Amino acid sequence: MLPILSFFPLLSLFQINILTFPKLWIAWNAVCPLVAKLKRFYEFSLRLENALRSLLEALTSPPYAPMQHLEREQALAKQFAEILHFTLSFDELKWNPDVVQTHLSLLQLEAENEVNNEMANRMSLFYAEATPMLKTLSNATTKFVSENKTLPIEDTTDCLSTMACVCRVMLETPEYRCRFTNTDTMLFCMRVMVGVIILYDHVHPVGAFAKTSKIDMKGCIKVLKEQPSNSVEGLLNALRYTTRHLNDDSTSKQIRALLQ
Repeated sequence: MLPILSFFPLLSLFQINILTFPKLWIAWNAVCPLVAKLKRFYEFSLRLENALRSLLEALTSPPYAPMQHLEREQALAKQFAEILHFTLSFDELKWNPDVVQTHLSLLQLEAENEVNNEMANRMSLFYAEATPMLKTLSNATTKFVSENKTLPIEDTTDCLSTMACVCRVMLETPEYRCRFTNTDTMLFCMRVMVGVIILYDHVHPVGAFAKTSKIDMKGCIKVLKEQPSNSVEGLLNALRYTTRHLNDDSTSKQIRALLQ
């Protein structure tokens, strides 16, 4: 009873009568499973972080160049793409922060064997991000680069830019695009393309939007804008609001205009 009462601080003990209490109990029982689901997704983000770093290590380690890795280890590249696809899909669904934060307000009221205070605080910080999964992967990629100082940063950025190029070519070339059996495949390619662009922009010293970038940003944005707006608006917003270098002086006015 006490957790329920503490969730409704405006109601005094005297105001909670025999008619009110059942409604509060129903509300409590409805929200608790949602909190448990949020916990599972948060824990899954930690697993994704470790998986991403392992994949980056496998796809960038000597003696092979990034392109050779992608050609030789296509199964690993596919897993990398699957992670990015899920990440962008999750963050698009987590578009209404009010709903999530309402559920999180119950975290500290959960039983200690489910969610303790430390877990509740970490989860709150995670879901406070506009794109929590993407933020996790961006941080993981940045940490991977900083911890592997003997590995040239170009090995990581070349891997990401190559994946972005492959996705763009597949999307803009009629010969390849006609092989897509459904729109889900196109959406998969677009999400992966946007995901690697954002990771590249976070770890490359001048980012993805500079003239010296190995990613054809104009081509990538053009491919996105050629699709129905309802299917790509979330991806365009990810480029607008989760990249680091879009507003740098080195970003051309044309690219900024394309993302307006």
